Amino acid sequence: MAGLRLLGNAAKDVELLVLRHQLAVLQRQVGRPMLDAGERVLLAALSRLLSGERWSSFIVTPATLLRLHRELVAVAWTYRR
Repeated sequence: MAGLRLLGNAAKDVELLVLRHQLAVLQRQVGRPMLDAGERVLLAALSRLLSGERWSSFIVTPATLLRLHRELVAVAWTYRR
């Protein structure tokens, strides 16, 4: 991780983290990737740090990223009455 700081470009650092995480997911399974809750949260959170044109680095569609982010925000802002 320390080597990532040397690049100096935050967008490239985040994209690299996304690609490494996606590779780890794909290596554990065959066929369509099935993401667990933690992986969905990570991808949703990282997608907010990247501009839209860099979303092509994700293994899911932009619509899925937006849905994951909405779900993440809904959980964070849910309160009991």
